Amino acid sequence: MKIGDFFSLENYPTLSNSEAFFNKIVSEESAAVRLFNQLVPLLIFLFLYGLVMGAYQGLLQSVISAFKLPILFILALLICFPAFFIIQFILGSRLKIKQVVSIVLSGFVLMSFIMLAFTPIVVIFLLTGSNYYFLHLLHVAIFVFAGIFGMNTIVQALKYSCEIKNVYPKTGVVVFRFWVVILAFVGIQLAWNFRPFLGVRGEPVQLFGQREGNFYTAMIDSIRKLVHSDRAMEEKNSQGLEEQIPQTQPLDTTKIRQLFGDSQNGK
Repeated sequence: MKIGDFFSLENYPTLSNSEAFFNKIVSEESAAVRLFNQLVPLLIFLFLYGLVMGAYQGLLQSVISAFKLPILFILALLICFPAFFIIQFILGSRLKIKQVVSIVLSGFVLMSFIMLAFTPIVVIFLLTGSNYYFLHLLHVAIFVFAGIFGMNTIVQALKYSCEIKNVYPKTGVVVFRFWVVILAFVGIQLAWNFRPFLGVRGEPVQLFGQREGNFYTAMIDSIRKLVHSDRAMEEKNSQGLEEQIPQTQPLDTTKIRQLFGDSQNGK
């Protein structure tokens, strides 16, 4: 297989090739090869996105984040997949484990592909000096946006298996949506323990941060500090403008009264 085949657009679902794409990933033929073809671009895309994430602090943090991000995704899948597969089996799914893995990986490959597509935007904000809290929220927004498309791909593949192939129960699609919520919580918790991914400029590079607080309080804190930093910048600019405007001295009326008094005495 050529290297270019790993990154062919035919490996990603679109409105024009959705049925052919789902038929391919659900098929039992060449399942092992297909899994390998999905895993390679997934790891490469996540590695490249991790490089961009860590570039905020420097080269060393960039390399560390490039390795940590693929490990984070694979570890989250390994932790959550057994529960999903066993529940599907109990519900009457006739999909084999390789088929289910291929369906799940298809969503994550698309998610990582979309994340990688946002890297030029992230680089622009890096070069223009955006602060840590803004970049933190930007990466979270990209993860959520890409994740919506990725999880929707898995849902559509499961529906295809149910309605067209008749090898998957309808209840399983509902169960998958609950599983996505569990996967999100597990992924968030792992990401919190794997931090930092961006790093902080001017501080030593850390492989793992201190285990304190949680992701949700960190998000609230990032929003609060981002708002406060914008207000502080506005106040600083307004103060600088006031310093540039010459202050008008109050009119001294004493000399005017003396002048008029002298003129009257002269008369």
